[in-house]
Amino acid sequence: QVQLVESGGGLVQAGGSLRLSCAASGRSSRRFAMGWFRQAPGKEREFVAAISRGGYSSTYYADGVKGRFTISRENAKSTVTLQMNSLKPEDTAVYYCAAGDRFAYGGSYGMDYWGKGTLVTVSS
Repeated sequence: QVQLVESGGGLVQAGGSLRLSCAASGRSSRRFAMGWFRQAPGKEREFVAAISRGGYSSTYYADGVKGRFTISRENAKSTVTLQMNSLKPEDTAVYYCAAGDRFAYGGSYGMDYWGKGTLVTVSS
Protein backbone atom coordinates (compact mmCIF):
# COMPACT_ATOMS: atom_id res chain seq x y z
CA GLN A 1 0.00 0.00 0.00
CA VAL A 2 1.04 3.57 -0.58
CA GLN A 3 -0.58 6.79 0.49
CA LEU A 4 -0.40 9.88 -1.69
CA VAL A 5 -0.94 13.46 -0.56
CA GLU A 6 -1.02 16.34 -3.01
CA SER A 7 -0.22 19.96 -2.21
CA GLY A 8 0.47 23.21 -4.00
CA GLY A 9 -2.86 23.94 -5.62
CA GLY A 10 -4.41 27.38 -5.56
CA LEU A 11 -5.59 30.35 -7.57
CA VAL A 12 -3.36 31.84 -10.25
CA GLN A 13 -3.83 34.21 -13.15
CA ALA A 14 -3.52 33.03 -16.71
CA GLY A 15 0.11 32.93 -17.74
CA GLY A 16 1.26 32.24 -14.23
CA SER A 17 2.89 29.19 -12.67
CA LEU A 18 2.19 26.68 -9.93
CA ARG A 19 4.16 23.78 -8.57
CA LEU A 20 2.28 20.75 -7.33
CA SER A 21 3.85 18.19 -5.04
CA CYS A 22 2.87 14.65 -4.22
CA ALA A 23 4.28 13.03 -1.11
CA ALA A 24 4.23 9.24 -1.04
CA SER A 25 4.30 7.23 2.15
CA GLY A 26 4.06 3.56 2.96
CA ARG A 27 6.47 2.43 0.28
CA SER A 28 9.24 4.21 -1.57
CA SER A 29 7.92 6.15 -4.56
CA ARG A 30 11.00 4.95 -6.44
CA ARG A 31 9.28 1.56 -6.78
CA PHE A 32 6.35 3.10 -8.62
CA ALA A 33 5.53 4.84 -11.81
CA MET A 34 3.90 8.10 -10.79
CA GLY A 35 1.41 10.24 -12.61
CA TRP A 36 -0.70 13.37 -12.50
CA PHE A 37 -4.26 13.46 -13.69
CA ARG A 38 -6.93 16.14 -13.56
CA GLN A 39 -10.67 16.45 -13.59
CA ALA A 40 -12.44 19.63 -14.55
CA PRO A 41 -16.04 20.31 -13.50
CA GLY A 42 -18.43 18.27 -15.59
CA LYS A 43 -15.65 16.42 -17.37
CA GLU A 44 -14.00 13.06 -17.07
CA ARG A 45 -10.63 12.62 -15.44
CA GLU A 46 -7.79 12.95 -17.91
CA PHE A 47 -4.12 12.12 -18.03
CA VAL A 48 -1.66 14.99 -17.59
CA ALA A 49 1.85 13.59 -17.07
CA ALA A 50 3.68 10.53 -15.82
CA ILE A 51 7.17 9.41 -14.90
CA SER A 52 8.44 5.85 -14.94
CA ARG A 53 9.80 4.05 -11.89
CA GLY A 54 13.38 3.42 -11.05
CA GLY A 55 16.55 5.40 -11.48
CA TYR A 56 16.14 6.24 -15.16
CA SER A 57 12.85 8.05 -15.30
CA SER A 58 11.14 8.41 -18.63
CA THR A 59 8.47 11.07 -18.79
CA TYR A 60 5.17 11.22 -20.63
CA TYR A 61 2.84 14.16 -21.25
CA ALA A 62 -0.58 14.84 -22.63
CA ASP A 63 -0.43 16.87 -25.81
CA GLY A 64 -2.14 19.86 -24.24
CA VAL A 65 0.53 20.34 -21.59
CA LYS A 66 3.72 19.51 -23.49
CA GLY A 67 6.21 22.32 -23.24
CA ARG A 68 4.33 23.92 -20.33
CA PHE A 69 4.33 21.25 -17.61
CA THR A 70 7.27 19.29 -16.24
CA ILE A 71 7.06 16.21 -14.05
CA SER A 72 10.01 15.21 -11.89
CA ARG A 73 10.74 13.09 -8.86
CA GLU A 74 12.93 13.26 -5.80
CA ASN A 75 13.38 9.67 -4.75
CA ALA A 76 15.16 10.55 -1.52
CA LYS A 77 12.06 12.45 -0.45
CA SER A 78 9.52 10.11 -2.05
CA THR A 79 8.10 13.16 -3.78
CA VAL A 80 6.89 13.80 -7.30
CA THR A 81 6.33 17.33 -8.52
CA LEU A 82 4.48 18.91 -11.41
CA GLN A 83 5.79 22.29 -12.45
CA MET A 84 3.08 24.09 -14.38
CA ASN A 85 3.98 27.16 -16.41
CA SER A 86 2.02 29.35 -18.80
CA LEU A 87 -1.20 28.26 -17.18
CA LYS A 88 -4.46 28.69 -19.04
CA PRO A 89 -8.05 28.91 -17.76
CA GLU A 90 -8.68 25.49 -19.32
CA ASP A 91 -6.09 24.02 -16.93
CA THR A 92 -8.54 24.65 -14.09
CA ALA A 93 -9.27 21.31 -12.44
CA VAL A 94 -8.70 19.11 -9.44
CA TYR A 95 -5.29 17.54 -9.91
CA TYR A 96 -4.68 14.03 -8.65
CA CYS A 97 -1.45 12.21 -7.98
CA ALA A 98 -1.34 8.50 -8.73
CA ALA A 99 1.07 5.59 -8.47
CA GLY A 100 1.31 2.16 -10.04
CA ASP A 101 3.71 -0.58 -11.01
CA ARG A 102 4.07 0.47 -14.62
CA PHE A 103 2.75 3.36 -16.67
CA ALA A 104 0.68 2.47 -19.72
CA TYR A 105 -1.52 4.65 -21.91
CA GLY A 106 -5.24 4.14 -21.62
CA GLY A 107 -7.66 2.96 -19.00
CA SER A 108 -6.30 3.64 -15.55
CA TYR A 109 -2.85 4.21 -17.06
CA GLY A 110 -1.44 1.49 -14.85
CA MET A 111 -2.19 3.44 -11.69
CA ASP A 112 -3.40 1.62 -8.59
CA TYR A 113 -3.18 4.28 -5.90
CA TRP A 114 -4.70 7.74 -5.94
CA GLY A 115 -4.49 10.84 -3.81
CA LYS A 116 -7.48 12.97 -2.88
CA GLY A 117 -6.55 15.81 -5.17
CA THR A 118 -5.68 19.49 -5.03
CA LEU A 119 -7.63 22.25 -6.74
CA VAL A 120 -5.99 24.47 -9.33
CA THR A 121 -7.93 27.49 -10.52
CA VAL A 122 -6.63 29.64 -13.35
CA SER A 123 -8.38 32.98 -13.81
CA SER A 124 -8.53 34.80 -17.11
